[in-house]
Amino acid sequence: MEKATYIRLSNTQIDKVGNAIVYLSNKIPNLSKTKALKLIYILDELSIKKSGIPYFNLKYKVWKFGPVSEEIFIDLSSETTLLKKYIERSSDEGTTIIRPISDFNDDEFSDNDIDLLDFVVERFGQQTAKELVSYTHRKTSPWYNTALENSVLQLLESEEINNTEILIDMGLLVSHDDRKKMVYDDYQESH
Repeated sequence: MEKATYIRLSNTQIDKVGNAIVYLSNKIPNLSKTKALKLIYILDELSIKKSGIPYFNLKYKVWKFGPVSEEIFIDLSSETTLLKKYIERSSDEGTTIIRPISDFNDDEFSDNDIDLLDFVVERFGQQTAKELVSYTHRKTSPWYNTALENSVLQLLESEEINNTEILIDMGLLVSHDDRKKMVYDDYQESH
């Protein structure tokens, strides 16, 4: 029997994700669960591309509407536990809306982190959840390449399956840049 694996988020990760969602929900009216999940992923992707250093360093799985951090998805879908100090959920015509219940705290954020948050709000904040899913599924994306390499792309696209346990290797984003790849690998070893 295969042993279950658990991914435990650090308190630092929870604080940073929670405060990032507070920031995003203050800037983007009626932030939906799906949109929040996509923006969290986009922050990690763009940060890794820019410097080799992840924004949150979450693990993302290949799901139909993925890439998805399963831990954050669960927390935004059922009783909020990890992020209970930061947000509350409500339903608006079948859509889960995320609202802040605390003020934004920038303790976990560098100036570059805030700049990236602002860039993501400006560049992606007005896009629909569906448009963000399309962006994260583009043919050059880690989600697309990982799904293709693991022979699940067609199954996901045809809706024969809706999730997998396959983790996306975010290091692929910097595999072409030796310096950023080294920074990324060093970061993974130390965290």
